[in-house]
Amino acid sequence: MQQKMIQFSGDVSLPAVGQGTWYMGEDASQRKTEVAALRAGIELGLTLIDTAEMYADGGAEKVVGEALTGLR
Repeated sequence: MQQKMIQFSGDVSLPAVGQGTWYMGEDASQRKTEVAALRAGIELGLTLIDTAEMYADGGAEKVVGEALTGLR
């Protein structure tokens, strides 16, 4: 998949499209669905996952970790 990149000052560039994780990790019953959603994006070629430690008090980062496990 060819990605459109956004160029910032210097040599910094980021993919124009990524996945967000706001609200992920807040409801344990949604964990499998959230992991599957992230993995689907990765399989489609997305390489940018936006997260923050404040999302679900760090829970979103745990979901991302689970989604990435075994993919490298």
